[in-house]
Amino acid sequence: METIIEILGWCLLINFGMLLTVTIIIVTMKDRITKIHQRTFGLSETQLADIYFRNIGVYKILIIFFNLVPYLALKIAGL
Repeated sequence: METIIEILGWCLLINFGMLLTVTIIIVTMKDRITKIHQRTFGLSETQLADIYFRNIGVYKILIIFFNLVPYLALKIAGL
């Protein structure tokens, strides 16, 4: 069980790091990324902003659901 707790902890750390990195990249390089995606997919800047925001939100929920909650439950249970 300790191995599972340790794996969940590392997964949580790695996924949170990825979330933070993607968020920082989108915030700091939004114009460049938006232009590339507009040319590639033919979407407007508003549509892309909505997609970025939605995808980051979904990723955050998945991290909480699949990494944080099981990690905390096992830590609290003391298994």
